[in-house]
Amino acid sequence: MKDIILINISGEDKAGVTNSVCAVLEKHTANVLDIGQAVIHETLSLGMLVEFPDKSQTSDALKEILFSIDAQGMNVKFTPVQEKDYQHWVDGRRIHKHIITLLSRRISAQQIAGITQVISDAGLNIDRIERLSGRVPLDENVAASKACVEFYVSGPIDDQAALRQHFLKLTNEMDADIAFQEDNLFRRTRRLVCFDMDSTLIEAEVIDELAIAAGVGDQVIAITEAAMRGEIDFTESFAQRLALLEGLDESVLQEIAEKLPLTEGVENLISTLNRYGFKTAILSGGFNYFGNYLKDKLGFDYVYANELDIVDGKVTGKVKGRVVDGARKAELLQEIAAKEGIDLAQVVAVGDGANDLPMLSKAGLGIAFRAKPIVKKEAKQSISSIGIDGILYLMGYRDREL
Repeated sequence: MKDIILINISGEDKAGVTNSVCAVLEKHTANVLDIGQAVIHETLSLGMLVEFPDKSQTSDALKEILFSIDAQGMNVKFTPVQEKDYQHWVDGRRIHKHIITLLSRRISAQQIAGITQVISDAGLNIDRIERLSGRVPLDENVAASKACVEFYVSGPIDDQAALRQHFLKLTNEMDADIAFQEDNLFRRTRRLVCFDMDSTLIEAEVIDELAIAAGVGDQVIAITEAAMRGEIDFTESFAQRLALLEGLDESVLQEIAEKLPLTEGVENLISTLNRYGFKTAILSGGFNYFGNYLKDKLGFDYVYANELDIVDGKVTGKVKGRVVDGARKAELLQEIAAKEGIDLAQVVAVGDGANDLPMLSKAGLGIAFRAKPIVKKEAKQSISSIGIDGILYLMGYRDREL
């Protein structure tokens, strides 16, 4: 006969606690079926699920552990586990695994309470909670901070769409972002990240900046906003806006490029992706002049955007070649992935407008960044509360790893 015992130890963290327990278990030929340890503000919580093949050794082993832990000024609890309950736990952990990611400037009890209520109502079990972001100093400027906590949950989900709607409702109420993903192999094996440019990598719409320089800013901005909301077909709106730029001097392009405001976190994000060997691409309905400027400045691998037609130093109000609209972005994403030998499940796409939805849907991880309401509603994931480098959290990276 065998015994299965769950051992829980808690108290002030100190060196040698885990070793002292395992030394006793080794002496009594026990097997460790599961183990987990966490330290929060110098307080240790250690859990071990242990099998004693020889039941006669259980009592002596537990007494030795009790004396050892008590001598170290800590608490220990022993809970017998039935074999059938252990097998049920093993079978349940093989399927239905998901990760819920909370992103915000600061994590509040309200946010945790809201998320855990939805998890509970869905009948899911929280297996583990981890903080991915660094420790936040008490005096840090909240406007520039970022925080992230992950919940590893298990259990069958009857209606994923309804669950996502519950989380989307919470994000609107709590000034936070909540991502819901399947916990699978691809999450930490992404290899290609494709970005929209305007209002994603930069905090501007270049065509609006060009229009302001041409004296037709109000007209073009109104069309741009309608297109991003999905109220006007992108290709049609693009032609309307381009026509208004006719006669603009070519010299203006360099002036605008040098003043483009980068989105919060973009330099950290791209340098990190480059350092870890990711391929990166700009797939933009804007203009390749500005895409190539960002490529040189930040280090992108690919740029696909529209080429302004310029004759005798003046913008003609047209572009050369095929317009890079939503459908073309999706095609380009697939073409780059095929060229690099990358599965679409390993691709991340990031954008803010309705014309980005086709490429977001093709990518294994599609993220609406500070997006229009229609895009947030349709995209599987969204980030609005922190900078664009928050996508590293959705890819499973911790601050301490970066």
